[in-house]
Amino acid sequence: MSMELMVQAMKVKVGNPLRKLVLLKLADNASDQGECWPSYQHIADQCEISRRSVMNHVAALCESGLMRKETRSGPKGNGSNFYRLTLSGANPSAKVVNEIHQGSEANSLGGSEGDSPDGAPHSPGGSEGDSPRISHSSEPVKEPENNSCPDASLSDEQLTKDAFLNRHPEAVVAHAGKRQWGSKEDLTCAKWMWNRIVKLYEKAAETDGELVRPKEPNWAAWSNEIRLMCAIDGRTHKQICEMFSRVQRDPFWCRNVMSPSKLREKWDDLVLRLPSQGAAQNKAGGRDINQISRPDNTVPPGFRG
Repeated sequence: MSMELMVQAMKVKVGNPLRKLVLLKLADNASDQGECWPSYQHIADQCEISRRSVMNHVAALCESGLMRKETRSGPKGNGSNFYRLTLSGANPSAKVVNEIHQGSEANSLGGSEGDSPDGAPHSPGGSEGDSPRISHSSEPVKEPENNSCPDASLSDEQLTKDAFLNRHPEAVVAHAGKRQWGSKEDLTCAKWMWNRIVKLYEKAAETDGELVRPKEPNWAAWSNEIRLMCAIDGRTHKQICEMFSRVQRDPFWCRNVMSPSKLREKWDDLVLRLPSQGAAQNKAGGRDINQISRPDNTVPPGFRG
């Protein structure tokens, strides 16, 4: 564990208590150079949150410039994430580092905030005025009101539109205030999904006799969700389009999955509930592998039963 990184991580404002907890856990695992490679599940277990939440918070931390993530392939083809924390700008005093170090030693000997007579001397962060306290549970991490945010860790919503686009040069659609952006491929995929939805409304109008055109979506939000499905969930644009095509063929799901965010939320359920086109054709052709045929008990001529 790098004590300097821990202090810097505590001083950074990320706008979300659970995201702060994930950042602190990464700093706890990092070397003095800011390098670590814990799995999503390990971080989720330590922070007592879901694996999906960890993936989302890691992506947000990468977008805000607080860390970088690289995917490395192992000798057997299995991949792992390699993180490099890029915290900078914080200049903690020696007193703060010493207090954190003393708090860590006290905890390793079995002491805790509740076991000490006055509670404060054994807390990892010292007094409330000196530095924030580290929470190792899913409770929100309380930050002092006068805590400053390092300039190098400005989140995307604090950037101007031009600075935001400079940080994400591949963006063709963006909303700097909401940290949403998408590449040309993301926007193309989003518009393809939208055209499929419009066709559903047009088809319904053939029956009802009344054409109701849905409101055009927020392209930055849709493209951003597709980008996250590719960057975090490991999907490809082709897989996203194929899954949405399967959704559109189902009378129930076509009414309940009408946006990239809902598609991402229900993806695991859809994989189990909606067959691919090839599997559906096999079932229609009488080759359903899940259907057990009845046994033939007839005795061939020349044999005794």
